[in-house]
Amino acid sequence: MLIQMEINQLPTPKIEFGAPGTFIDPKVGLTEAGPFDRRFGAAHKREVRVGFVGNTEILNKGYKWIERCGKVIPTEIKDSPQYQVFPGFQDIFHAKLELRNQWVQTIGSKKLERTLAIKNSKSRFEDVLNLYIDSIDKLANYSETRPDIVICCLPNEVVQTCWSISSNLTSQQRKSIKKSIKARKAARERGQLSLFEDIEETEEDLLNRDFRRALKAQAMKFRVPIQIGTNSMFEDMDTNQEAATRAWNMSVALYYKAGGVPWRFKTEGPETCFVGISFHHLRTPSQHLVYSSLAQAFSSRGEGFALRGEVIPWDEKQGRNVHLTADQSAKLASQVLQEYSEQTGGNPKRIVLHKTSRFDDSEQEGFRHGFRDIPIVELINIMPTQFRLLTYGAYPPRRGTLCTVNKDATYLFTTGYMPEWQTYPGPHIPAPVRLMSNDDVDMHQVASDILGLARMNWNTASMSSSHPVTLFFSRRVGGIMAEVGENEKPHPSFRYYM
Repeated sequence: MLIQMEINQLPTPKIEFGAPGTFIDPKVGLTEAGPFDRRFGAAHKREVRVGFVGNTEILNKGYKWIERCGKVIPTEIKDSPQYQVFPGFQDIFHAKLELRNQWVQTIGSKKLERTLAIKNSKSRFEDVLNLYIDSIDKLANYSETRPDIVICCLPNEVVQTCWSISSNLTSQQRKSIKKSIKARKAARERGQLSLFEDIEETEEDLLNRDFRRALKAQAMKFRVPIQIGTNSMFEDMDTNQEAATRAWNMSVALYYKAGGVPWRFKTEGPETCFVGISFHHLRTPSQHLVYSSLAQAFSSRGEGFALRGEVIPWDEKQGRNVHLTADQSAKLASQVLQEYSEQTGGNPKRIVLHKTSRFDDSEQEGFRHGFRDIPIVELINIMPTQFRLLTYGAYPPRRGTLCTVNKDATYLFTTGYMPEWQTYPGPHIPAPVRLMSNDDVDMHQVASDILGLARMNWNTASMSSSHPVTLFFSRRVGGIMAEVGENEKPHPSFRYYM
């Protein structure tokens, strides 16, 4: 059988910053042009008010680290474009890190020790969680100016004893979940990968509660984003990243969570809303396990929000092949448009939906009905694949390689050799994703959008992110929404989930 193969190299997506022009590397763009919201004039953030919660020892480390980030931090790795000097927070963002004593809530060391000594793991988890939540509450209700963001400083004792505990499930539920896990592992061994397991929830997520997720979910009600800080962030160790890299990554996250816009990727064409559709687990008070739909949406202007849709009964036999009804899809589409309009003042001209499994007939019908007033609607499947390309030479295919087989199957390498760094930063042979759609779409544009959306991860200053932001945080967002509870409405702003 004759196989026709066409290979194209897409350009590296450009991202925009405060000054005119575009850049490839976020660190270079921020250093030379400042954050994107400098274009907003008076609306540009000129200070980031930072609050702290923790016991005395870890607070001192956190405070010193933030003060250190106000100055130049040289890189320890020379002659590599991947690693760059950190110029200092104010020089990068044109905004001052504001620290005040009244924005510090100290958890008494003896009180924390007594709480950590509780033998029952669930009680210990909840009581330590409440110590931090009560402190965040005080900062959020400070009578004068309150902080933009709170750094929750967790000492090693909290990380070691409270980071994860067993969920409260019935024996039958645990049995069903473990059966699903076993079946999925067997499928993986046979090469039948159904979803991106690094970005989608797995059945294991049902078995345990996560302190980080619980803390973010509880803090959300006070409308103050938080940043988790541990010794691994604050101190120089042999086991963590070098100080300059840590400073870059944390500073970008702080600035975004505090309300800033570090950068956005440059898009051509009509105003677009990109939406990732995924599913996460939820446990209702009646102990029934369900799936809940999740929409992660991002405008071409840079706004991001997350929405929870309706629930679908959980069945171990269905595996992870979960789908919405037409009515549920239409309602979720309506939620997306309502939130988008509230954030931007109107509807987009184009909607692009991303999903890591196929849109079935009901979902296609529902989403098209829900977005019926939008001129352009594209439903795109971003699927895992066993397809590989081997090249002559030392490195794998370049990131952005687009391969079309028999004019039908389209594969995009979101990872690969990066000429900007003159290396391939990954540990394994890069695996492309397969792009599929029942719509008449320009696959080059679809692929370019996906590469650009991979640059919208404001949790890092690295340019090596591989998954589009519409899907990348689905596991994290879903876990936090599950902690919020079935009867509470999660806050839509993406700043509360990163």
